[in-house]
Amino acid sequence: MSTMFWIWMAAALVFLIIELVTPTLIVICFVAGGIVAGIYGQFYPESYYTQIALFLIVSLILLPFTRKLASKITRPAPQDSNVDRMIGGIALVTKEIDPDLGGQVRYEGEVWMAEASERIEEDAKVRIVSIAGTRVRVERVNGIQEERTE
Repeated sequence: MSTMFWIWMAAALVFLIIELVTPTLIVICFVAGGIVAGIYGQFYPESYYTQIALFLIVSLILLPFTRKLASKITRPAPQDSNVDRMIGGIALVTKEIDPDLGGQVRYEGEVWMAEASERIEEDAKVRIVSIAGTRVRVERVNGIQEERTE
């Protein structure tokens, strides 16, 4: 095996280690370019410029494809934020909730206008079911283990 082959394989290994440390699937195209240049260098060890050109061409051709693949694979899962994370939480009734007039609840220190399908007395624990604008829809908690509290 020629020296150029091993130099290109070492370069490909370095790029592979970088890719494993930062899994973005961008450096992987340089790994492929190094392997192609190394294989070419095995047969034509004296043509350095051609090896470098092959490395650059293969890497630049694969770069858009790996970027597109990376964006599909590494898309983060959507996280509940703001009011969406309130759904399922436990709140405390601060003003009696009437089915027709509504009431108020406190969740994590904030007071919200609340509505329910039944009358719920003050100081009762309720679960937030949904949010519509500035009102939360709640239901009474009956001996259920409380996960999140006000």
